[in-house]
Amino acid sequence: MSGSYLPAEYLAILLFMVLAVAFGMVTLWIGSFFRMKRPYFEKLAAYESGNPPTEEPRMRFSVKFYLIAILFIVFDVEAVYLYSWALVYDTLGLFAFIEMFIFISLLLVGYVYGWKKGALQWEK
Repeated sequence: MSGSYLPAEYLAILLFMVLAVAFGMVTLWIGSFFRMKRPYFEKLAAYESGNPPTEEPRMRFSVKFYLIAILFIVFDVEAVYLYSWALVYDTLGLFAFIEMFIFISLLLVGYVYGWKKGALQWEK
C-alpha cells in the first residue's frame, strides 16, 4: 500500500500493547470498587515482616547491594546469550566459537576482578 509508514507486521504488536494497557487500566478501575477505603494508622504504617519498623524508610543502602545486583544482571544476560548461542552453534562454525571464548574470558576477568576487590563478600 503506498503512503503507509507502518508495516502490517507491527499492527499485531500495536494491538497487543493497546490491549495490555487497557487491561491494566480496566483492572485498576474495577478494583477501586471492591477495595477497602478506610485508612487507619496500623494500615498505613510501614510493614517489615511483622516487626515494628526500626529505621527510617529512606535509609541509605550499602553499595554492596548494587554491586550484587549488577553482577546478577551480567551473569543473567550471559546465560541468555549462551543459550541462544548453543541453539545455533552447529551453523555458526569456528568464528562463533572464538567469539564466545572471548566473551566468556572477558566475563571471567570481570568476575575475578570483582572477587579480588571484595564485591562478592557480604560482610567484612
